[in-house]
Amino acid sequence: MADKIRAYEDFDVGLSIPYGKKLVTAQEIIRFADQFDPQPMHLDEEAGKESLLGGLAASGWHTCGIFMRLAYDAFIKHSTAQGAPGVNELRWRLPVMAGDELTGFSTVMEKRVLKSRPNMGLITFRHVVTNQRGEIAMDMENPILIALRNPVTGQAEAGA
Repeated sequence: MADKIRAYEDFDVGLSIPYGKKLVTAQEIIRFADQFDPQPMHLDEEAGKESLLGGLAASGWHTCGIFMRLAYDAFIKHSTAQGAPGVNELRWRLPVMAGDELTGFSTVMEKRVLKSRPNMGLITFRHVVTNQRGEIAMDMENPILIALRNPVTGQAEAGA
């Protein structure tokens, strides 16, 4: 479906969308931390080893940024997404270390057409970011606003 634009109607409950992969380097961890989260464990290998993280680790906010890029490339850029009203849950389960390769998936949990905007639907996704060992590094749940391809049909299908 990469060459087709996905609209609200194309996101069935249960649909799971896999991400590509992203290798996380020490240089990018330090660069992000220096600008946005300058805690020692994100800036210096030795400080990271002395912390509970056990080594140079990416900021959780950096992990969120990586997730956003992975999700964007996997499905958002080829959809009628209009943004998101927020995040319901966000958990950093494991530290992301220099040398980790991240991937994951987004799963459609529920969806509904908005009564106030019948050309728009709200789709709740569960996003999971894993490392190269398949361990969950981060998971998140959030609703995304996605425009309908056919507001009349989409609304009837949603029962709104």
